[in-house]
Amino acid sequence: METILSILRGVLGMSVMLGFLYLLSYNRKAVNWKLVGSGLLLQIVFGFLVLRVDIITDAFGKIADFFVVLLGFTNAGTEFLLTPFGLDSIDGAFNNFVFSVLPTIVFFSALTSMLYYFGVLQMITKGIAWVMSKTMKLTGAESLAAAANVLIGQTEAPLVIKPYLEGMSRSEIMCLMVGGFATIAGSVFAAYINFLGGDDIVLQQKFARHLLTASIMSAPAAIVAAKILYPEDREISLEAQKLNVSKEKSGSNVLDAITLGATDGFRLAVNVGVMLLVFTAFVALINYILTEWVGSWTGLNDYVLTSTDGRFAGFNFQYILGQIFAPIAWLLGVPWEDSTLVGQLLGMKTAINEFYAYAQLPDLKDLMQEKSLIITTYALCGFANFASVGIQIGGIASLAPGQRTTLTQIAIKAMIGGTIAAFLTAIIAGVLI
Repeated sequence: METILSILRGVLGMSVMLGFLYLLSYNRKAVNWKLVGSGLLLQIVFGFLVLRVDIITDAFGKIADFFVVLLGFTNAGTEFLLTPFGLDSIDGAFNNFVFSVLPTIVFFSALTSMLYYFGVLQMITKGIAWVMSKTMKLTGAESLAAAANVLIGQTEAPLVIKPYLEGMSRSEIMCLMVGGFATIAGSVFAAYINFLGGDDIVLQQKFARHLLTASIMSAPAAIVAAKILYPEDREISLEAQKLNVSKEKSGSNVLDAITLGATDGFRLAVNVGVMLLVFTAFVALINYILTEWVGSWTGLNDYVLTSTDGRFAGFNFQYILGQIFAPIAWLLGVPWEDSTLVGQLLGMKTAINEFYAYAQLPDLKDLMQEKSLIITTYALCGFANFASVGIQIGGIASLAPGQRTTLTQIAIKAMIGGTIAAFLTAIIAGVLI
């Protein structure tokens, strides 16, 4: 009975998400429901194989184990830098984040750049793109972009299809952008493993498998969302379906590629660190006003403390976001008693970014059920936030200036599409768990 109710809630959640996309569609009459069905079926089949079929689950477990091993190599570099200064003895969150998570971003960025230089990522991208192209009849550029977003993220993926950007239709540009919002980059993927797993190798392996599954499942979900929001109104020729990966290298030689990747990773790590510092401070400021002034004067602090069984310390920003997004969390499959906790993270991910939301999750995971934790991990796995809108417009427009107007006109809907794509993945995962 519980399984049937879970499936029915999943169907309800997916229907609401698809219905919302339909309402936002630029051309509702042109929606290709066969493509939508193919994309959802691909998602469900992949999720079932990874989460329910032992041999596939074990295979993804091995891949997750490999990522965890790679995390250990980052520690070797960190220890080399810090041990002479006696900084290896620093404990607590400062050590876990500054000297563990941020170096991971730099190392994985350099590693990704090296693999791109040797053509390894292009080969994997082409394989994933081939599956989506054959099942959903997409153009080659769309398939490659969707696959590249899984591996290298929203800023680098357009480079894979750089020769085609200027000639892409609005529907194809929407597909590119939604894919960027719905998935994560390899560099931050490793950082999230470190965040959620902490020093526990078993937990790192567990979250590595779920994060990898989430990012891959969200690729077809992103196409589904994009093709509802902006359906293709032209016939796709056989020539357009060819998968031609850009031959552009990420450096003049392998050392140059590693250097460029490390430099980009350093910029990203500094940006992440500064961003979290600033947003954490602003949230503390907002909470001071809400809790010490509004909550104290109105008695809302006592109400919140009592009504949430102590899960929220008082009337604060997190509680407000939790109340707003709680119904969405419930639609994703989260038990109602955890919906406010999960809702606050969904709100933070959209209003601030996913990195900030993941940073809060370790402090909350002991307060929620295991199923809620896993669903949240899937729902947060994407770059869909307002800051990323500017990043995508600037990044793609620099490669294809002629598309700037299109980018600015569809960016907000693309972000919504990326958010819902991640939600669809979370719903499916919630049913299968």
